[in-house]
Amino acid sequence: MRIKLITISVILLVLFPPTAFGQIFNRTDVVNKDTILIHSNIKDGKVLFVIDSIKLSGNKVTKDKIIFRELTFSQGDSIPAYQLVEVFSRSRENLLNTSLFNFATFEDSIISEGDISHININIDFVERWYIWPFPIFEISDRNLNSWWQDKDFSKINYGVYFTKENCRGRMESLKLLLRFGYDEKYEVSYTVPYINKKQTLGAGIGAGWSQNHEVAYQTYENNRLFVRNEDNYMLKNYYSFFNLTHRPNFYQHHLFQVSYNFYSFADTVLKLNPEYSFKNENTNEYFTLYYRYAVDRRDFKVYPLKGTYYDLSISKSGLGILKEGDINMMDIAGSFRKYWELTKRVYISADLAGKISTNPNQAYFYQKGLGYGRNFVRGYELYVVDGQNYWLSKNTIKYSLVPTQEKNIGFIKSDKFGKIHFALYLNAFFDIGYVQNKKNFEYNNLSNRLLFGTGIGLDLVTYYDMVFRVECTINRQGETGVYIHFKDTL
Repeated sequence: MRIKLITISVILLVLFPPTAFGQIFNRTDVVNKDTILIHSNIKDGKVLFVIDSIKLSGNKVTKDKIIFRELTFSQGDSIPAYQLVEVFSRSRENLLNTSLFNFATFEDSIISEGDISHININIDFVERWYIWPFPIFEISDRNLNSWWQDKDFSKINYGVYFTKENCRGRMESLKLLLRFGYDEKYEVSYTVPYINKKQTLGAGIGAGWSQNHEVAYQTYENNRLFVRNEDNYMLKNYYSFFNLTHRPNFYQHHLFQVSYNFYSFADTVLKLNPEYSFKNENTNEYFTLYYRYAVDRRDFKVYPLKGTYYDLSISKSGLGILKEGDINMMDIAGSFRKYWELTKRVYISADLAGKISTNPNQAYFYQKGLGYGRNFVRGYELYVVDGQNYWLSKNTIKYSLVPTQEKNIGFIKSDKFGKIHFALYLNAFFDIGYVQNKKNFEYNNLSNRLLFGTGIGLDLVTYYDMVFRVECTINRQGETGVYIHFKDTL
């Protein structure tokens, strides 16, 4: 869990409270008032807008072709008046979802000629800062709330995470991770989103290794048990991957990936849990074929309020190629998420996710149920619920306490940091989930039973994709808690 720059948002919120901010930035108000007026007066849909020109400004790094790839219109297109605002709004959302820009402002000029009007469009950008040498000082646990139980300061990682986004202005990404401390990890990767002229195919490659003096070797009473050895590593992992992506249109995404993993386990771990690795061997070595299909129509992928998202993935680990240490696993996972505006400033979201594993005899280090990453029932942040299969439903209603606002900070000259936006949302939620576990479930009573939790929360959303959440919860067992998260729940 990385805290990173979240504290900056909190400081800015204190220095510049909501009353100090100016104009509200509406997500759909992307064209000028004259265009909106014309749009609102059109009843029969006969008036057309012909796009004469599209000019870009402010994109000092990003290539024009990357921007044009995200626009739902082109020069010379004829657009019915009643569709104009929606077309511009969708294009702006596409641009912001590339994570290349903090702001994208559409301006237009119109020349009317009866039933046909000509329009010239200018899009002005405030680009993000693309080079980040992040110093790493982080807690190594499933989440901050889990770590807070023991406050074990030995579970600290430190190092540097270097990322160069938008390399060559083509949305390419270079990442280098050097992490020491509790979870040692070293990785390098490079991603190219488009390798063909049509900008539909992409590729990525990476490799790395990790090693740990301490590992969780078993789950008992829904908590992980750890073993540590300062002199020797309990687990080592070497890995590499190569992937191809296909994006045939704005919303569909295909990912094909092949990866290689080599795990080495200490004898101590295997003695404590003979089912920790496959076949209780000191090494597990295997290839994985992975495919994911996703359709993403969310308005803002970091914190969506409207739209839909769904995906389906298949992962096959162990291809029968390696003679020793090979495994045999296949997982099928998927999710469906829906977001919509109920009334002005009131939003509802629903998320349904699940996973099925074809092999019930999974090694402990491989299986993941609920309690990892974003897959958990709110109210059970302190627990892990191991198992081979699960389903999870998260449901939230939000009220826009402070709609998205923007502010120029005078003492910060760079527009990459000096112009910020933020919003506050008050929410209530109800989650329900179930994990099917066919191994060691007698020691973990949260498996094979319905889990549910509810509560209220407050979300702060600000620039550079930062989300800060505070939630008060109560679960099925009647346990209450206050939890902090640094990502959206869905």
